[in-house]
Amino acid sequence: MKVLVIGGAGYIGSHVVKELMAKGHKVTVFDNLSSGLLQNLFPENDFIAGSILHPEELDAAFARGFDAFIHLAAFKAAGESMIKPEKYSLNNINGTVNILNSAVANGCMNMVFSSSAAVFGEPQYQPLDEKHPKNPENYYGFTKLEIEEFMGWYEKLKGLRYAALRYFNAAGYDPTGVLYGLERNPANLLPVIMEVAAGVREKLSIFGNDYDTRDGTCIRDYIHVSDLASAHVLALEHIAGKKESLTLNLGTGTGITVTEMLEAARRITGKEIKAEYVGRRAGDPAQLTASSELARKVLGWQPKYSDVDTLIGSTWEAYKKFYKIKG
Repeated sequence: MKVLVIGGAGYIGSHVVKELMAKGHKVTVFDNLSSGLLQNLFPENDFIAGSILHPEELDAAFARGFDAFIHLAAFKAAGESMIKPEKYSLNNINGTVNILNSAVANGCMNMVFSSSAAVFGEPQYQPLDEKHPKNPENYYGFTKLEIEEFMGWYEKLKGLRYAALRYFNAAGYDPTGVLYGLERNPANLLPVIMEVAAGVREKLSIFGNDYDTRDGTCIRDYIHVSDLASAHVLALEHIAGKKESLTLNLGTGTGITVTEMLEAARRITGKEIKAEYVGRRAGDPAQLTASSELARKVLGWQPKYSDVDTLIGSTWEAYKKFYKIKG
């Protein structure tokens, strides 16, 4: 298939592009490079510099003729979304409407959307499955849920087929080492740990060690970015072949504590990695895990790289390469 990957120069997007290429699809990347990197682009693919806030640029891109598209161009910082809802409204909601309108106007009717388990809000049971009530606790999660609603309506009214993929924490790097462009201003746990290990950051702050978990620190469900890329491509092939839409959760169903991640990183990197426990952060549940049983059943998807050693090891290799760290 000819596939347009919107946000394909970003962290997750570049891994999705690599997986699409491995499966024989012809890829064009559309990205404004606000967070994506030229380093993440592959010379085999066409690249269109453009913004989802400019409908004319999207129209020109879709006019090239595509069988499908993948949307990974949403802002994703939950904390920032609570301070700057207008930024998230404009990019995530208005930008997605622009994408939908350009796509259907140009007959591109297969869509994969990188959604989020943030659509669920405070967990009522764990692991979260697709039927869990949806009540987002941050504006970022609200925008993702609204986009899912838009896709549902465009399916009814325009015949768009879509896959919405919900997950918590993307982590890790390309195990083959081809992709190692680091995220700008990372806020997630593993990149922060790596920055301390690489000497870029002084120490790690762990928010709370008195939770009702096995070691007192929060448990989160981490999915290796290459496993996520595989799910995106499998979902795309499914909706195009079966001509049916999907909404799926992606997770391991178990999770890793903050302390477990830190101790494993110390072991794998051989670095001290200074850390301190500080007070809890508002709105942090003790545990967040997602069930991917439906994804396994429908897509045959199985995480291959989401064990803690591979998550950390592949990330450390990327940081070593980027910062030219020996050893």
